[in-house]
Parts: sequence; structure tokens; C-alpha cells
Amino acid sequence: MALHGRFNDALQKLVRHKKHVKKSEITKFAKSAFAINKRPTFLALSIALVLLPGNNYYLDLTLVPKEPFIRSVSLDLPPPINFPVWDTSIKPPTVSARAAIVVDVNSASVLYEKNPNEQLLPASTTKVMTALVALRHFQLNEIVTVKQAGRAIGQTMKLKEGERMRIHDLLYGLLLESGNDAAFALAENFPGGYSAFVEEMNRLALEYYLENTQFRNVSGVDQPGHYTTVKDLARLAAVAMKNPVFSEIVATQERVVTNVEGTIAHPLANRNELLGNVAGIRGVKTGWTEQAGECLVTDTLRDGNEIIAVVLGSRNRFGESAALIEWAYRAHTWVEPRNEHY
Repeated sequence: MALHGRFNDALQKLVRHKKHVKKSEITKFAKSAFAINKRPTFLALSIALVLLPGNNYYLDLTLVPKEPFIRSVSLDLPPPINFPVWDTSIKPPTVSARAAIVVDVNSASVLYEKNPNEQLLPASTTKVMTALVALRHFQLNEIVTVKQAGRAIGQTMKLKEGERMRIHDLLYGLLLESGNDAAFALAENFPGGYSAFVEEMNRLALEYYLENTQFRNVSGVDQPGHYTTVKDLARLAAVAMKNPVFSEIVATQERVVTNVEGTIAHPLANRNELLGNVAGIRGVKTGWTEQAGECLVTDTLRDGNEIIAVVLGSRNRFGESAALIEWAYRAHTWVEPRNEHY
């Protein structure tokens, strides 16, 4: 009974003076409630007390953090990416190519496509990947010996067995003259040899998300199981053009390279006929075999807008690529995203 009396006294005092409740009085009330083992009553009355109008310790309590909970950070956001808008009244050209694609690099927008995922023979456009593997694993000034130049068939830069060549010069022979012997020399000097080089090509294909690509050789000669798509080639070319060495080489029209001793000269000419003849063309790679037909990958930059066009299995790779490039720039306007509220 004494406990009940103390509890009731504490409760009445809290109710009478709810506007000036002190922390010590609330503590006394709590002890009294627990002492008579009335936890449900204690909880109910405590909630009611907090909700009562007026001032008390918990209502008047103000928390002032010593430091801000969120630290301010300065962010330099990249500028918005312009995206192409198609004037549908300007129709794309008709092409003979078995597959073709035009991609806006900055926005990754597909401007035109024909059979984008059809697996086809890539011919010497294969050498884009050959070059990327070499650039990743060799030093440009590294010197290698040409061991089996006679095994290379098709287009060559006329290397001789026993020649000592710098990697940088072999890359020019690979990408300008489309030398199969240059591709072979790079692969046979790779750690693990030719087969390991091809394995690395396929590993990079997975790394670059080339979903419909498989390599069986380094030069692009026709071989079962050696295939790619125009979509994958466009993605691969976009990666390659970000490499300053690659982009510089494929934009070169002519060059003479020599062996290390300077005793053998190899004049090279870029086999891309659009280079220097179509505004903004910066490369990338030609290809042809009887089974693959005419193949071409191009990169063009105009007014800051970069597009990549790919044709495989064409009967007129240069004419059709030029037509696709001109159509892409004529039919599209690149606009800056607007900050609109809906």
C-alpha cells in the first residue's frame, strides 16, 4: 500500500505540474511504477505523459551536433553528352553488305543497323584486336626477331626471317599495310607463343563484352570458328580509338619502317581509301578475303561528334561506308539534354 501511495503521489504531481516537469521527477515516477510491478501501466502512462501538452524535459530537449552528419564534397560533374536526333525524312542508303552498323560513340546510340548480330567472317578487321593485344603486352621500343615470315599467307609487309624489328614498326605494318607477316611476328614472340596470343585475343573479347566474337587466328584468314559481328566490331573499334598509339597509326597514310640495323626498308601505305578523301575520317581498318567479301571499319569525327561505321560482306566497302557516314551526319542533329521538370 505504501508503494501504491508513493506511485499515486508521483503521478498526481506530474499531472498537476506538467508544464514544469523536471528530469528528477520523471525518474522518481519511473522508479515508483517499476517498484509496484506495473510495467503495462508504466508504459501507458509514460506515453500519455510525453503526449501531454506543455513543456517538460523531453519536449524542451534540443540536440545540437558538434559536427555535421553529412560532409560536403566538391564534385566536378562531366558535361552532358549530346545525343543524335534523326530527321526521319532523310532515309539511309541501301547497302549490299551482309551486315552494317553506324554508332554514335559518345552516346552509344545506334544510328543504323542491318543484321547487327549476324556472325560473319571478319577478314583483316581481325587485326584491330591483334594490335590491342600487342599494345597491352609489349613495349613499343621492344625488339623482336621475325622467325617464320614464310608461313604468313596473303597480304604482307614483306618481312624477312631473321629480321629484328621494333614492336612499334610492326604495328604500322600490321595496321597500314595489313601485313599478315607482321601479325604472325607479334604472335610468335608473345609469351607462350602463337596459341597463347590467340587465347589472349579471346580473353579480351570477353573483357570488352564482344558477345558474338571468336578468334582462331591473328590475321583474319578464313577459318572455321573465326567470326564476329558488325556490332562487336563497332564496340572494339571504339575501345581501340581511345588508345593514342592505335589512333595515331590508323590515321597515318604512308610510312617507311626499317629493321633495327636500318638495312632493310619497308614502305607502307594505308589501304583505307577513305582516309584523306572523306571529311573527318581517322581510320580504322580494312579487310578482304574471297569468303568474307569486302570489309571496312571506319571512325569519323566532325564537330566533336564521333561515329563508327562497319560493313561486312560488302561489294563496295568504300562507297557504302562513305554513303553511310554522309547520311549519318546529314540526317542527325546532335542536341544537348535540357533540364526540364515535369
